[in-house]
Amino acid sequence: MSLTQERKHEIIEGYQVHETDTGSADVQIAILTERINRLSEHLRANSKDHASRRGLLQLIGRRKRLLAYMRKGDMSHYQALIQRLGIRG
Repeated sequence: MSLTQERKHEIIEGYQVHETDTGSADVQIAILTERINRLSEHLRANSKDHASRRGLLQLIGRRKRLLAYMRKGDMSHYQALIQRLGIRG
């Protein structure tokens, strides 16, 4: 369910804005999206795991707030990121 250190490093390298970036909104949203996808798969197989469902809802809320922050700042960058991540259908 959780991300391995190697996978997290791959995500950071793929979405970082500059060479030493590890915590920009882009990186945080990408990591949260990966965690949300993994947790969603877990909940498809374990539908009665309500503690994980609560954690999923918290992650979705955190990602939603970060996306709202990005949308407020630069709409074209926001649209490019959601397109790249494949979220918001």
